[in-house]
Amino acid sequence: MTSVYQKLLKCKESVDNLMKKAGIGDFRPLVAVVLGSGLGDFADGISICGEIDYADIDGFPVSTVPGHDGRLILGHVGGVAVVCMKGRVHLYEGYDITDVVLPIRLMGLMGAEYLILTNASGGIGADLKAGDLMLITDHIACFVANPLTGANIDELGTRFPDMSTVYRPELNDIIRDMAAKLTIRLPEGIYVQAGGPSFESPAEIRMFKQAGASAVGMSTAIEAIAANHMGMKICGISCVCNLAAGLSPTPLTHDEVQEAANEAAPRFKQLLMEVIKEIGKQG
Repeated sequence: MTSVYQKLLKCKESVDNLMKKAGIGDFRPLVAVVLGSGLGDFADGISICGEIDYADIDGFPVSTVPGHDGRLILGHVGGVAVVCMKGRVHLYEGYDITDVVLPIRLMGLMGAEYLILTNASGGIGADLKAGDLMLITDHIACFVANPLTGANIDELGTRFPDMSTVYRPELNDIIRDMAAKLTIRLPEGIYVQAGGPSFESPAEIRMFKQAGASAVGMSTAIEAIAANHMGMKICGISCVCNLAAGLSPTPLTHDEVQEAANEAAPRFKQLLMEVIKEIGKQG
């Protein structure tokens, strides 16, 4: 048993104990959700059974970025049991990569079969504009470390997991159908994860564009790799909050990201609610 897995089990034991104290020890989520910068208001629409501060979980990394509250929300959306990360941690905060993906692995061990990843991103594709919700159809993660580096955790998955369909076509179809039903514009594209915390340079954006990327951010892809390793069914929605460096006439700021995410939040919340309800029918 690796030290990483031992730490994960310690976190799971801590969460189990906190859930028992809250009177929800039998709670088992079907869907896990990660809320990106400025998208935390989605949690207000959950019928909440309990909340756990990250700081109260033994060994759990704590968010330090504005717009990431740092709480694990347990509850239901349309009768579907969900566990929701209201705020994530990033590589640029100084955490080891195994800590960055620990919350994803923990939610998988809690029983979540499906994972919905969301983030705030910079738009690279010519068809994208600030405020768009973009369906993630694939990702590029080779510019950051791989969370599976080191001894394989055999209890979680195979040494060499296939990455052909990380973002499940059947889940993408659900998102497309719900967006059409709600008349929400939903461009699609490939997401590339950069390290941060500095925004990317114009030269880097040109390179990403040549590689086929439509949007860039500082999270998500490594989380998807860890979840795919565990056999979770994954989909992703990116909130395009600004045009990437060299494509925007003004300097990029985190405030701009949060403002655009706040504007998109009602559409995002509406779409995500319907997607979760539909996944519940499948699960």
